[in-house]
Amino acid sequence: MTTGVAERLTSLVAALRAHGIRIGTGETVDAAQAVEALGLADRERLREGLAATLLHTAGQRQVFDPVFDLYFPRAVGDPGPGSASAGREELRDRLAAALADDDRALMERLAVAAVDGFGGYGSSPGSDGWSSHQALDRLRPQTLLARVRDEVRARGGGAGFADRLLEDEIRRRIEGFRRMVAAEARRRVAERRGRDEIARRAVAPTADRVDFLLADKDRLAELRRSVAPLARKLATRLAARRRRASRGSIDLRRTLRGSLSTGGVPMKPVLRRRRPVRPELVLLCDVSGSVSGFSDFTMLLVQALHDQFGKVRVFAFVNRIDEVTGLLVQGAADAEGLGARIRAEATLTGWHGSSDYGVALGEFAERYGDAVGPRTTVFVLGDARTNMSDPNLAAVRRIADRARRMYWLNPEQRSRWGTGDSAAPAYAELVEMHECRNARQLGALVSRLLPV
Repeated sequence: MTTGVAERLTSLVAALRAHGIRIGTGETVDAAQAVEALGLADRERLREGLAATLLHTAGQRQVFDPVFDLYFPRAVGDPGPGSASAGREELRDRLAAALADDDRALMERLAVAAVDGFGGYGSSPGSDGWSSHQALDRLRPQTLLARVRDEVRARGGGAGFADRLLEDEIRRRIEGFRRMVAAEARRRVAERRGRDEIARRAVAPTADRVDFLLADKDRLAELRRSVAPLARKLATRLAARRRRASRGSIDLRRTLRGSLSTGGVPMKPVLRRRRPVRPELVLLCDVSGSVSGFSDFTMLLVQALHDQFGKVRVFAFVNRIDEVTGLLVQGAADAEGLGARIRAEATLTGWHGSSDYGVALGEFAERYGDAVGPRTTVFVLGDARTNMSDPNLAAVRRIADRARRMYWLNPEQRSRWGTGDSAAPAYAELVEMHECRNARQLGALVSRLLPV
């Protein structure tokens, strides 16, 4: 392996690590051997070889693929006869034919032509100069679906597909072309600004590192699909903690009595066995606005862990509070529709639709105070933004006094606590508050804070 290729590989590994993908020395050595064995001639084969040696889950491909494109770009050169100077309609005609044939090589050349012809902007030295969004907005490949479908039908190439399946296949090809355009624009920007910076800033993180408050519908759906494997991992950790805790502390009297047979040396400590009592859990979840995605995901995660606790009760609120434990159990199989079902069937609002923590927490203390006892751990999920209403600290103090422990998980970054209508600092004086912006942080907090 040449020095240049070795540098590209180590830079690729560093960029993937910066995005939270754990890659050890062994995987890096395996990747170097894969480069030696596969060579650089077949770029897609090299991509798959490096993915096989460096990645641990399929979900990491969404980070790996654009980073790979930066450090091992397609050969730069003439994109094909007349491609750079082709007009918009001519380029759309050629793209329609390539999509109908599923000709990836031609689509890659047309992606280069699209960025060449329609993706350039700015003339100053500080300008990035290339935009995939601008190129795709001018070319509008998504509007070619019907045309490509009819062309495939006319050739008889879609005989094995129903109309809906054929359209789904064409959408997949169009989305592949859009990714090619994005990769070409990123490559050109990286040449100007440096690969490392673009790999760090312009590549979307894995779903577990996306802020709950910024996640779009697709990312939230991906997060919901990750609930089951995350719950299995956390259940294993909790079970191990419970086994360690059940061993109990040293029984000094019995240990000293047993040491008489060894001349007073306590060779075999005797432990005071603990009675395993499964703790109880109560969740108070703000389901208003953008916070709802965070609450929905956490509710699903706790429901998946319900076997680890003696009792789990879940309450949702906006400015009124209602118990949704039953809805959560019934809707566990329909993770996508859980939030909508809770908002449709539970009483969450009064005379207005804005969140009001003071009223909701006060109502919980009055109506559901018996849900909290000396074995109960309470988690409050929300951003603590009260819309300038009374935060009702007295109600929070009553709940905390009744509970064994009480924690607050806040999806906003810590620097925003106390800004605008945020009452986070006031609540944090009464309740241990933790920043919990993404699924990775949530998993770590749940593993550390959940009682055993």
